[in-house]
Amino acid sequence: MNAVRPKTVLCVDDEKIGLRVRKLLLESHGFVVLTASDGQQGLALFDQHQVDLVVLDYYMPGLNGEQVAAELRRRAADVPIIFLSAYFSLPPQALELASAFITKGDPPEVLIEKIEQLI
Repeated sequence: MNAVRPKTVLCVDDEKIGLRVRKLLLESHGFVVLTASDGQQGLALFDQHQVDLVVLDYYMPGLNGEQVAAELRRRAADVPIIFLSAYFSLPPQALELASAFITKGDPPEVLIEKIEQLI
């Protein structure tokens, strides 16, 4: 009998409190959650684990979300990427790399629903 592997979500955000809250929220919905506080760490975790979806902040020091998303697309073109940002608009070229865009002001259910739609 094959057990279904829980889906793994990688969350990348330089805002540590939001990252911790998101981890708890997603784990309470049955996801395995990996967290990274910057783009480089996020890419390293992506390479080390089987990731089913990435929740990615846009504005971060070092590599911004667009740079991370472009590199993720190069490594695994089909991985769903959700931009999660405090800003209400992002550059069009960044949005083209993402499967979805949600603002941090949206209710948590919006993120859960979008993840479930994409994986």
